[in-house]
Amino acid sequence: MIVNRNKPLKNTIFDILSSAKIMKKIPFYFLLAVFFASCNATKHVAEGEFMLTENSINIDSVKTKSSNLQKYILQKRNPRFLGLPLSLYFHNLGNHEKPETPTEWAEENSKSYNFVKKVFSEKQSIAYSNYFINLNKWFLKYPHPEIVSNNKVKRTADNLWAYYKTQGFFRSSVNSKISKDSADKKATVTYYIKKGKPTLLDTIHIKIESPVLDSIYRNSGLETLLKTNDQYKDQVFRNEASKVVKLFRNNGVYHFAEAALGFYVDSTRTDYKTNVDFIIAKNRLIEENGQYKEKPYKIHTIKEVNVITDYSFTRKDESPTNSVSYNGINFLSYNKLKYSPKYLSQSIFLKPGKIYKDTLRNLTRTHLKSLQNFKSTNIKFTADPASENELKMDVFLAPLEKYTLGTETELTHSNVRNLGVSGKFSITDRNAFKGAELLKLSFLGSWFNSNTGPGWEIGADASLEIPRFLAPFGLSKFVPKAMSPRTLFSLGSSFQKNIGLDRQTFTILTDYKWQYNDKKTIQLEILNTQYIQNLNVNSFFTIYNSEYESLNSVAKVFYNDANRVLNLPEEAVSFMNTLVANNSFQNTNPEEYNISLNILNRYNIITSDFLIPTIAYTFTYNSQRDFKDNNFSFFKIRVANSGNVLGLLSDKENANNKKTFLNIPLAQYFKTDIEFKKFWDVGNNSVFGFRTFLGAIITYDNSDVPFTKSYFAGGSNDIRAWQTYELGPGSRNSGLEFNVGNFKFLTSAEYRFDVVSKLKGALFIDAGNIWDISGSSFIEEEAKFTNLSSLKNIAVGSGFGARLDFNFLILRFDVGFKTYEPYLDGNKWFKNYSFNDAVYNVGINYPF
Repeated sequence: MIVNRNKPLKNTIFDILSSAKIMKKIPFYFLLAVFFASCNATKHVAEGEFMLTENSINIDSVKTKSSNLQKYILQKRNPRFLGLPLSLYFHNLGNHEKPETPTEWAEENSKSYNFVKKVFSEKQSIAYSNYFINLNKWFLKYPHPEIVSNNKVKRTADNLWAYYKTQGFFRSSVNSKISKDSADKKATVTYYIKKGKPTLLDTIHIKIESPVLDSIYRNSGLETLLKTNDQYKDQVFRNEASKVVKLFRNNGVYHFAEAALGFYVDSTRTDYKTNVDFIIAKNRLIEENGQYKEKPYKIHTIKEVNVITDYSFTRKDESPTNSVSYNGINFLSYNKLKYSPKYLSQSIFLKPGKIYKDTLRNLTRTHLKSLQNFKSTNIKFTADPASENELKMDVFLAPLEKYTLGTETELTHSNVRNLGVSGKFSITDRNAFKGAELLKLSFLGSWFNSNTGPGWEIGADASLEIPRFLAPFGLSKFVPKAMSPRTLFSLGSSFQKNIGLDRQTFTILTDYKWQYNDKKTIQLEILNTQYIQNLNVNSFFTIYNSEYESLNSVAKVFYNDANRVLNLPEEAVSFMNTLVANNSFQNTNPEEYNISLNILNRYNIITSDFLIPTIAYTFTYNSQRDFKDNNFSFFKIRVANSGNVLGLLSDKENANNKKTFLNIPLAQYFKTDIEFKKFWDVGNNSVFGFRTFLGAIITYDNSDVPFTKSYFAGGSNDIRAWQTYELGPGSRNSGLEFNVGNFKFLTSAEYRFDVVSKLKGALFIDAGNIWDISGSSFIEEEAKFTNLSSLKNIAVGSGFGARLDFNFLILRFDVGFKTYEPYLDGNKWFKNYSFNDAVYNVGINYPF
């Protein structure tokens, strides 16, 4: 290095460092330039071709964006994120003409290939070339430009015409226009739809030629969906056909199928009306020896029911060696029969001698699957050759492994825990007592690091799920077997170290659950009792350091000593108890007195042990058909009471005037949680979701609400602009480590959309808060919910998120910005709306 003697050395060093920084930025600027170079969307569009940028639909000269019509359009423009076709930009980073083998790459890049070969080896040079080849292929895997196809445009127009025909617009017309921009090699497609006048239904005539079918139809009182003067709609005819098929098949006509139905309409009438002839065939067609024959419809009954309990495909040609008959049902097995016929028969709803019904067949299949004992359930019906109206029913059950091991792991991070890891190990014993019961033993453990040092938790629980009601006094008769009743018994315990106050928990649970129908579920918790014991109450002021600082500020005033610091824990606790009875200090320093009183109240609640005997009722409505259904509603309400029965059995109280049972403070409260969720499929793999939650806890008999049963606000599944326990209550900005309340309102709206491949995006708004409705004199006014004017203290957060969809789970990252902060003075909107004050949330699966 040559140094200019006439130039100060420090400037020379500065220049060298600056040059080094510039050199470090060169790769970044280079990559940025390369990416923007790829932003030429039509880079890979050949001459004479045009990239589709927009589809538009005009219905009777009015432009529409109806999502119902999008599914009929065969060509869609490239997916966009914030208006940009990012996946197309990634595709354009690739090159279709690049080499696809190391040999071809070496010929095109001989200098680079030979340099690596000379410095390292030919193996390394091949790996070097493969890197660039695979990188190019990776870019090209992203969607290519969507090129306008005349054929697809025509087929789309045909699709739209066919759709409007199904809606009764028999004289509609659809034309298309492709608008091309030769300079940019882009094009838009417009579809012009003229619906015309709809056709109405006129006279409706139903003709049933089969005496058996006619008798069933007439006696059923089934009301037809086809009404005179209604507009013709293809879906109504389909629904009518489905209703009729269900009617006959649920009345024993096993061989009836939709092919036996015929609807005949006249679309040529000039008055835009049509008669409807609804004809049901007299006989069914069967094939015998290559010829079709007609056979009359008959009502079938079940002659025989066989249940093979250990079926496997490898033994399908063998005959079962064991057989037991119970209530007319034959239970067969290749090995020793492991299931109790008495209990397994409760899942078989088609019985010998009964009329065949589709609903009972489906119910049998659903019930058997819900036992979680069989990996496959196959039901086969065979006509009895000796009788034309009897069926043999064979149920093939392939059992799951008796013992199953399960593991779960999770990484956690919050404002309390810097980093944590948890794990759970479980073993499940299926058919534990030969009644398809599920016996499950679980062991859990977690470790985390926080500002107060490392902590851990261990626990274990045992549960027994019985696929029927186990209840005294014949109460099980009130819930039919068809509703898949369940009884769950559970017993568990957990122990914490350096987590809060080192809580030890014992839980015992008896739970009843049944499926009222395919959308409604009812759950009843008869005996849900939890005992919470705090083993390290002396660490209260260490964990809740902000409380300790506030108490020290009071002590400095009380002792008139600016340097006074209370010793932990004895002096701090003693000081609070002493101050309560000091009327003189209350009169002279009411503000400091109330601060100490509030701290003492929170200290007593949080450090108290609790017995929480809960009785609860939960109703759930869920209209989602399967996990792919994005148009559904969800509603859940849970009403719970704690301590009512045991409170009547005990009249003892502790020193804080709280009712006790076996010398343990009794939690006595009513709690109601209401949650509603609604989702809309808005097209293009995008979903809009809405969620709202309302919860309230009301105590009685001077009881407190246990900390674990209180509400909190903030977190990755809550108001995402605040961390867990950080927000509220009300407009209070306490600075406490844990903020809780007994009244909560939360609502969220989220728009979810595709970005690139497995990467999904989201925009969201969360609003809500917690308040206190206990009426306690210890609670500050700004923390109370007094009337509707308290709703002005609803906090609002907004943000965006990215999600990686791996099908079996969603890995989620959300950034929440504080949009409205009710605790601020003056302007509360967008005061801390920045990345520095944002909360970064990592979660598994969607927040709601």
